Amino acid sequence: MKKIISTPDAPAAIGPYSQAIEVNGTLYISGQIPLNPLTKEIPEGITAQAEQVMKNIEAILKAAGFGFDEVVKSTCFLTDMVNFKDMNEVYGRYYETNPPARAAFAVKELPLGVLVEIETIAVKS
Repeated sequence: MKKIISTPDAPAAIGPYSQAIEVNGTLYISGQIPLNPLTKEIPEGITAQAEQVMKNIEAILKAAGFGFDEVVKSTCFLTDMVNFKDMNEVYGRYYETNPPARAAFAVKELPLGVLVEIETIAVKS
């Protein structure tokens, strides 16, 4: 059965999509941008933006009863691959052991002019 996951601790969907969907023990988290859910502000710079994205993902994982150790796949979208190294350093702090499979690539632009967006899939063990 499909379960909609929503938490006020991550940015509300800004379109016709859900923050996350859980189906049969698999959690699909929509791409998260670095929008602070409390202040509605976007931090400056790739390091601060990557950190906010990971906090948003963490909030959704927690709301669904999952943790970073259950993440199996991430897709990272960057507006410029020059930001990959800094994004990767932040990302790596959340996956110090047994990191998930991942793809990372540059796109022309992202919503609200942000520098990074990350979508995530997790599976209950």
